[in-house]
Amino acid sequence: MFSKETYIQRRAALRNRLSSGIVLFLGNIDNPINFKDNCYPFRQDSTFLYYFGLSVPFIAAIIDLDEDKSIVFGDELSIDDIVWMGQQETLQAKCAKSGVAQTSPSGSLSTFIQKAIDSKRTIHFLPPYQSSSKIRLSELLQVPVSNLKPSVSLIKAVVAQRSIKEPQEITEIEKALQVATEMHLLAMRLGNIGTKEYEIVNAMQHYAGDHNCSFAYPPIVTRHGEILHNHHYHNTFGKGDMVLNDSGVETSLGYASDLTRTFPADTTFTPLQRDMYQIVLDSFESSRNLLQPGVSFKSIHLHATEILVQGLKDIGLMRGNVADAVAAHAHSLFFQCGLGHMMGLDVHDMEDLGEQYVGYTDENPKDTTTFGIKSLRLGKELEAGYVLTIEPGIYIIPELIDIWQAENKLAEFINYDKLKEFRHFGGIRIEDNFLITPEGYRLLGPELIKSVEDIENYKQAYA
Repeated sequence: MFSKETYIQRRAALRNRLSSGIVLFLGNIDNPINFKDNCYPFRQDSTFLYYFGLSVPFIAAIIDLDEDKSIVFGDELSIDDIVWMGQQETLQAKCAKSGVAQTSPSGSLSTFIQKAIDSKRTIHFLPPYQSSSKIRLSELLQVPVSNLKPSVSLIKAVVAQRSIKEPQEITEIEKALQVATEMHLLAMRLGNIGTKEYEIVNAMQHYAGDHNCSFAYPPIVTRHGEILHNHHYHNTFGKGDMVLNDSGVETSLGYASDLTRTFPADTTFTPLQRDMYQIVLDSFESSRNLLQPGVSFKSIHLHATEILVQGLKDIGLMRGNVADAVAAHAHSLFFQCGLGHMMGLDVHDMEDLGEQYVGYTDENPKDTTTFGIKSLRLGKELEAGYVLTIEPGIYIIPELIDIWQAENKLAEFINYDKLKEFRHFGGIRIEDNFLITPEGYRLLGPELIKSVEDIENYKQAYA
């Protein structure tokens, strides 16, 4: 946990952003894998962690906006719990560390909420994403799950607060990046011809565990870099393959890192791989250099696509005017996702609260229908204190090509005949994490090698 004062100040800042009523936070539960007592590793809700710092299952909390107090609802360990898990720090003692003096048994929460309902007090709550939370909220508020209406004012208040990272949060993110950087270098050493994807994943997991970290998300380690979220690790890397490794860790306090590198299974890229990699790297570097407060991330995303289109024109896969191609979204045959996203306590920070609030504004809403741009999670103007990713890529997806070519879609911009030679190329992505500063940006964590020359030299040194 951070200091007691941290959580007191965060809750006070939240109270100042809201008017009246109560704020209800439900912590997460232990989720069973295949039967009740065999559970997934516990991960507390990130907003609960942010305001209370308590990584304890089956608890809830109230911030009373009118009486200026906070209460945590939960049960102390019974003798049966102690028999199975041993004596532990009491819930009351844990709460004291986050500046909460008042605790109450979990069963009393329903009584508290009922009194609030009877008094017609406003009950603010965030969008639930776990089924257990949806059911619990439905029972507490006496509203069908389908009719639960999260508080938009609370969502906006939390997003505004959590988006601006404190110095101690940056320190935690950089701890995660320190581990992730070494983890990626380990993957480069292991990712050779004849290696299985799962061997790299297992080695990285071991390294992360040795540094008291866990994966921040299921790692994407694959010879099929064109598959954006591949979670199957059964393939063997062969000659001519590239390894796409998108993986990060989170610290014991829950702060994430998110890095991607693409490198050859051999000691060098092929000439075609080198050309395609340089296009992505050029897009990465040009986009990164635009990061500063007041610039909309959507404009940076579109700039990144222009660099990609120019590079694809240079090697004959695209044609026509670059700006026109981007305006027609022709680039989305090769770049289907967004350039980046917010990051912090969640690898896709606050995504559970809704991208329309986290990544966009009421004045500049998200395009939810256009292929490619609808996957851009962040589009609003940047502010100092934001932490985000930059991750351009090129993905040659045979099934998508077949659909577009059958329609002769945007053929004025796409050279389908030339594209036949690239059908089984795969995909390339490069990703780093950045802090927006008053002057511009700062790369977070150690700089992980990314140039063609540095990657090839590293591979050759450990061949």
